[in-house]
Amino acid sequence: MLNGNKKIFVADDDNDILQIISIMLKTQGYQVDISKDANEIFNYQKYNLPDLILLDIWMSGLDGREICDALKKNILTKDIPVFFISANANIKEIATQYKADGYIAKPFEMNTLLSKIHNSFITQE
Repeated sequence: MLNGNKKIFVADDDNDILQIISIMLKTQGYQVDISKDANEIFNYQKYNLPDLILLDIWMSGLDGREICDALKKNILTKDIPVFFISANANIKEIATQYKADGYIAKPFEMNTLLSKIHNSFITQE
């Protein structure tokens, strides 16, 4: 596995989901940063940006749609793939509307998550 050079930022207000996703991604060799505050993505420096962002739509006090919109409008982050993770029944439409690069509906199978992430990196190369 040569995923160690790929960094993934995960934002979700559910600590259990953060921990599970983090463990699974790390076992696949990815570098993982997790946060309950999606705004932390804006604290990254230009040279330290993640290669992919997993973003919950509904978070305490935050809305992942607004975060995704800001990311896609920012010159430094507009090309970073953003995947929404949500139990929202309209996740496909929301992902399209806010120009997310994909979505993963909760509850999800870990293989589905890993496959979507892996495929995203393959299409970037």
